[in-house]
Amino acid sequence: MLNAIEERCAGIDVGKREIAVTIMTGAAQEEPCVETRLFGTTNHCLEQVKQWLGEHEVRVVTMESTGSYWKPIYYVLEGECEVLLANPMHVKNLRGHKTDVADSVWLAHLLRHGMIRASFIPPEDIRQLRDLTRRRKRLIGAGASEKNRISKTLEDANVKLGSVLNSLFGVSGQAMLERMLEGDFEPRQLAELAKARARLKREEIEEALEGHRFSDHHRFLIHQCLEHVYFLEGQIQKLDAEILRLLEPYRDLYEMLQSIPGVKAEVAAVILAELGPDMSVFPTAGHAASWAGLCPGNNRSAGKQRSGRTTGGNRWLKAVLTESSWSATRAKGSPFAGKYLRWQKRLGKKKAAVAVSHALLRVIYTVIRERVPFVRTDTAIDPHQQRERQIRHHCRKLRELGVAPEVIEQALAEHGVQKAEVKTPGPRKRGKLGLKAY
Repeated sequence: MLNAIEERCAGIDVGKREIAVTIMTGAAQEEPCVETRLFGTTNHCLEQVKQWLGEHEVRVVTMESTGSYWKPIYYVLEGECEVLLANPMHVKNLRGHKTDVADSVWLAHLLRHGMIRASFIPPEDIRQLRDLTRRRKRLIGAGASEKNRISKTLEDANVKLGSVLNSLFGVSGQAMLERMLEGDFEPRQLAELAKARARLKREEIEEALEGHRFSDHHRFLIHQCLEHVYFLEGQIQKLDAEILRLLEPYRDLYEMLQSIPGVKAEVAAVILAELGPDMSVFPTAGHAASWAGLCPGNNRSAGKQRSGRTTGGNRWLKAVLTESSWSATRAKGSPFAGKYLRWQKRLGKKKAAVAVSHALLRVIYTVIRERVPFVRTDTAIDPHQQRERQIRHHCRKLRELGVAPEVIEQALAEHGVQKAEVKTPGPRKRGKLGLKAY
């Protein structure tokens, strides 16, 4: 039997209109006294919950992170007692035993025995910043969707500009689109609007515009999409201003994060919004990487290691770090470039990018914890040393293919490479049954 840890605790099953609250009280060695009540979710009802918990001197409460319904309860109880937010996947009740009351009793039971792993909840100002950065991401996605709808409408009108231009919404593409919406659809005149390298494709642009079916119907649809895009861009500008206002208390840290290769202003804002400015909540950089979902999962059973793909983690932080990893590997003088090239040979491009994201997060953790900017080190590799390393690598492969050691040693001597001590594998021993012993 598990030993109880909490003598006065409560579990709350969260719903949209009603919540079930179960209080467990009693000494750790005794059977607890269990009492359950149902409450509404209005502020008046939540104040009654707080009062009832106070009467029983409850100092720790747990509930599932169900949608956004947990937030009003958390805000009311935040200053009165310790509130542990649990991942629903970690506290699932048995199938066939799921009711609101049963779930609240189960949560209280897990909390009493110290079996709740609390989720990370940042302070209020960081929560507000998080709301803004996440909304900004959604608005950018909405703008991209509208641009895709414009491309789809042009395809419906047999206008194949998207097959010729690198971007339909670049300088050349926007100029042509504006002229089309004004009613001018002369292919040669539209092709002359091409700028820079797009001017080399003027003949292809004319061909892409010939035989079009562009009508007032298509013009109306594109106008609708563009109006929405302009509106979204205005909303994003307002969000950027508000994000900078909330980041003002963390200005130094915000600028330090931008010293890391691949981390720009927008990325630094998302990092602070998701991780927060206090790294004491994560004992090590490995804990932070695991929370973000940038660590291999554990899947070992019967002595066999199976696929250890990364866990879910924080999808907002995971996405922005994966995007930044590509920039970090291409930045001039970046220490992540060499790491990526080494991992790419063994893991492939995408897995190597995730590995770089993990390394990037470790650097971010150190910058936030130590409050110091990132210092670039000399990542240049001695060409002679790199050459010797490659020769040894290929010699090892030749040995594995059965090439005579004398031939390999002679080749090493001719190229002036110091001989490495390598144990040549001998023939495998055979067991009593005459089979090779593995």
